[in-house]
Amino acid sequence: MTKKKKPEIVKRDILYRGKTIEFLKTLDVRESAQYLPSRSRRTVLKNFDVIERFVKRCEKNLAQNKRIKTHLRDMVIVPKLVGMTIGVHNGRIFQDAAIVSEMIGHRLGEFTLTRSKVRHGAAGIGATKGSRVLKK
Repeated sequence: MTKKKKPEIVKRDILYRGKTIEFLKTLDVRESAQYLPSRSRRTVLKNFDVIERFVKRCEKNLAQNKRIKTHLRDMVIVPKLVGMTIGVHNGRIFQDAAIVSEMIGHRLGEFTLTRSKVRHGAAGIGATKGSRVLKK
């Protein structure tokens, strides 16, 4: 019996709309906006100065090994942010969101939930009909 060789795993470049992430990172924020969906593109082109300031601040903090924190939940994720971990405020704390290529075009707030899951405890005395008969 002959052993079958395992097929080699070929690592492919991650593409976004037919372009590599490395190529998109070299572009300006306004230039990379042409590859975003229409609503995100309009937001980026309207607020590009705010987004550019945020990206520069992120790159500066990343170079100094500081944690990046923001309240800007409506910030559109652009290709230059891929690979960073950003602390996004959820109303109580800063939750870390690791930015990956699939998040491009979405908002930062989509990845940090503001509402926690409700965990109900046991009913108190008098809360149900069956608990009325219990004596204190």
